[in-house]
Amino acid sequence: MDRLTLFTLSTAVAMSAVISFAVPAMSVGTPAPPYANYTVGDASGWFFNYTSNSSITNYTTWAASKSFYLGDFLIFNTNSNTTVVQTYNATTYILCDAGADDGDETFVYTPQNNSNFGVAGVVSVPLTSEGANYFFSDAGEEGIQCARGMRFRIKVARGRGLPPELSQPPPPPYVDVQVPPPPLDTPGDSQGEQFYRDGAADGFRRGIWRRSLTAGALAAFIFV
Repeated sequence: MDRLTLFTLSTAVAMSAVISFAVPAMSVGTPAPPYANYTVGDASGWFFNYTSNSSITNYTTWAASKSFYLGDFLIFNTNSNTTVVQTYNATTYILCDAGADDGDETFVYTPQNNSNFGVAGVVSVPLTSEGANYFFSDAGEEGIQCARGMRFRIKVARGRGLPPELSQPPPPPYVDVQVPPPPLDTPGDSQGEQFYRDGAADGFRRGIWRRSLTAGALAAFIFV
């Protein structure tokens, strides 16, 4: 086999490898998944077991099995013994302390804003920020619920992007009630519309302002 033939064959093989490698990267146009509602903990809900002194299920494991996108909703079936804290601040999550945020990255929700102990309720939280989102309950002494497993973190991808109803604040007045988003009968149903029409931002997001602790706590923390 002469050099020209060898060169031609090797060139063809190389080109074939380049093309086969490039095909996956060129797979564009795949439609983004429809907006989804996720019930946190599935049938277990969002609860703390005071007998075992631990969360009723492993929420980290639950979150790891899902993919999350902008415009999705997290549904917390819970009661007034707990809280739902959403934060974009890793230190706040690490410390299990909603008050550790010195900015406006942390929001606290309570079911029906009910102060009575043990009253069942639903908290629905839209995913409106791409990237890392952290959730925990800071109820109990020294954040015991968070420390004992009522916590999880997720990474939110862009997907379809935010529906128009979630891309801007609702007009006043804000109504402090909890209304779960509607069931998604067909892809593309607008959850955000009902979120603002009926829920008016689900109890309204209450920012927590306080000095955060040193970054040393962040470096020493191992995510659960």
